[in-house]
Amino acid sequence: MKVLLTGSCGYIGSHTLVELLDRGYEVVGIDNFSNSKREVIDNIKKITGKDFVFYEGDVCDKTILEKIFNENKIDIVIHFAGYKAVGESTLKPLMYYRNNIDSTLSLLEVMDEYNCHNFIFSSSATVYGKPHTLPIKENFPLSTTNPYGTTKLTIEYILKDLYKSNNDWNIVILRYFNPVGAHESGLIGEEPQGIPNNLMPYIVRVASGELEQLSIFGNDYNTPDGTGVRDYIHVVDLAKGHIKALEKLEKENSGIYIYNLGTGVGYSVLDMVKAFEESTGKKVNYKIVERRAGDIATCYSDPQKAKNELHWEATKTLNDMCKDSW
Repeated sequence: MKVLLTGSCGYIGSHTLVELLDRGYEVVGIDNFSNSKREVIDNIKKITGKDFVFYEGDVCDKTILEKIFNENKIDIVIHFAGYKAVGESTLKPLMYYRNNIDSTLSLLEVMDEYNCHNFIFSSSATVYGKPHTLPIKENFPLSTTNPYGTTKLTIEYILKDLYKSNNDWNIVILRYFNPVGAHESGLIGEEPQGIPNNLMPYIVRVASGELEQLSIFGNDYNTPDGTGVRDYIHVVDLAKGHIKALEKLEKENSGIYIYNLGTGVGYSVLDMVKAFEESTGKKVNYKIVERRAGDIATCYSDPQKAKNELHWEATKTLNDMCKDSW
């Protein structure tokens, strides 16, 4: 089976690519390096001892997608490519709508043209908006509090309408909670361009002295210590969830399936800082600043459906997440 990964050199894409190669899948990758680095390609080959086909390009560009599908018999697509920062999306909503939705439409149109209808979509827990109760189940009402989340939810609606219009499609939507950590080799991980938008890479850069201090956005939420609570999941566990989703599509002829990928446990920002300090022995200086637009107080999953239907569950600990990030 030949698998196309969009955003293949990004944080989650690169770890999933490693898991696919380790299991003997043929992989084709595409990335435009807008938030990733070229050396990831060589590092993936070092980790796995295997090669893969790679194209540099933008998934919004149907020309490069046509070239990929013309030169390779693609059986399934895992779509990671997209902008992903909540805070940035509130400042640049048009950029997020244009990129995230256009890239997906271009990809789906070319897939349909080449009769490739197996699709795994990288969605997000942000599609649940402000949940009324916790933990969050897949059948909860959907809404959003920021443009990033709205792009994910819009794409979910597009996929549902696509399946209604043509039952040849075979789709898995994976709603991620908060990926952290890195491959145990240290060769790939979350290393964003510029100032990090996500918590763990920011903590790492403060601990290493690259940045002076961590800004914690608000300490007046209705949580045990006032800081935001999230369901943090190790990126390798998350990558393995994609393998389970792929295996499901291999068994099914058509359908649309939705799963949470999380641990089911919520940790606050201050919990994460303390855990990192205890795991690494490194001090993390921080300051409390104003709340960030688009954020909510608490978000953690009920991962039982993925356990029951995909036979997947997170196994790595908070200590693993911190040590591997460092």
